[in-house]
Amino acid sequence: MRDFIILLFQATSFFVIFYMGITAVSYIVLFLFSLKNVMREGKLIKSESLEDIAINERTYPVSIIVPAFNEEVGVVSTVRSLLTLQYPQYEIIIVDDGSKDDTLNKLIEELKLEKIDLAVRKHMNTQTIKATYKSNISSLITVVSKENGGKADALNCGINVSKYPYFCAIDGDSILEQDALLKVMKPIIDTEGKVIAVGGSVRIANGTTISRSKVEAINLPKNPLVIMQIVEYFRAFLIGRLGFTKINQLLIISGAFGLFHKNTVIKSGGYKVDTVGEDMELIVRLHRMIKDEKLDLQLKYIPDPVCWTEAPSSIKVLKSQRVRWQIGLAETLNAHKKMFFNPKYGLIGFIGFPYFVTVELLGAVIEILGFFLIVGGLLFGFLDPFVIGVILTITILYGSFISSLSILLEELTMFKYPKVKHLVLLFLWALTESFWFRPLLVLWRLEGLLKSFRRQKSEWGKMERKGISSDSH
Repeated sequence: MRDFIILLFQATSFFVIFYMGITAVSYIVLFLFSLKNVMREGKLIKSESLEDIAINERTYPVSIIVPAFNEEVGVVSTVRSLLTLQYPQYEIIIVDDGSKDDTLNKLIEELKLEKIDLAVRKHMNTQTIKATYKSNISSLITVVSKENGGKADALNCGINVSKYPYFCAIDGDSILEQDALLKVMKPIIDTEGKVIAVGGSVRIANGTTISRSKVEAINLPKNPLVIMQIVEYFRAFLIGRLGFTKINQLLIISGAFGLFHKNTVIKSGGYKVDTVGEDMELIVRLHRMIKDEKLDLQLKYIPDPVCWTEAPSSIKVLKSQRVRWQIGLAETLNAHKKMFFNPKYGLIGFIGFPYFVTVELLGAVIEILGFFLIVGGLLFGFLDPFVIGVILTITILYGSFISSLSILLEELTMFKYPKVKHLVLLFLWALTESFWFRPLLVLWRLEGLLKSFRRQKSEWGKMERKGISSDSH
């Protein structure tokens, strides 16, 4: 019996080592794809100015949709930042999704809103619209007050109200850089409309000085929990999404900042309202539609433009966010499980979708298994100390080394953190990731996975806001 248990321990250990080795290699491959993309984009940026994009006839008008639920602290700053955008033609639609705080009253007061009758085309069914408003300080602004239906329902309502052929979805607590909309339109212009969705980078604003809704000075926050999220966002956007874009396997565009071709989204059915992962679900569904109907269309991520947003600064709020994300991931992958290793969906079915299932969804399970193997092996002497050493080494390298590569990519692409001190601090904190931050994420991802099995729902956007712009206080 003892021999069987030892054999089981060893077999499981080699499985965990193999899994983590493959995962680490996949990140390195994605990094190399990202690096190639960065070098190519850098050459393109030098050859074309933003002024050229602004006067291009294919720089289509854009409807910016801002879904807001209990965003009284930051939503006015978000709208003010949108009014300073460098873009030839756009409108701003704020959809108040039945907020229980003072969101709507703040909008009415600060934006000098006046009730109007607005004809709305019903592309998608949504909760009832209670009132529509126009701003007396800018004709660009429309505010919709509706009954609560969730973020996806608010976005669908915004699409119904919008009048332009492209829409940009951003969160109610986010600030777009002034040239962000021009930059995010560039892949659509370059491909003559074959790109139907573009995601930009989301950066964490905690610690950064934002005044009158403009980024004045970029600094690191003092809270280690937020610093680790900065490193994590580098890895997710500059390695994960940029690498997958290179092989047209992008399966997520952040709900905080994404540009879409409106009619294609309407044709696909709009945002799905019965999931908390509405942003990823839409992207996967668009990929599925492209393959089902054999369309020559693409989805892209580009590292610059940038949207700044507030990150959770407490364990409680961060845990709630990550559990919600994991539930949304599980719901999306389950809804589209038909794509898993299905030749009909090409490389998406054999690379992108399996990656998200095995690494992003089930990775937490494998890492917990590895932890119990190490503890059990040490307690009962079932494992060779050499094997335990290999597991620990790969675990540390897996997180810290890849995070360090993402900081390198940040330096090559964005130069958002101008001081050498910033990069050194980010690098040093990245080395600590495996010892405290990653275990927390693994536990929360596991909790989210278990809740998804129990079909336990999570609500959208519950976060204690402090505001990221000085004029929001």
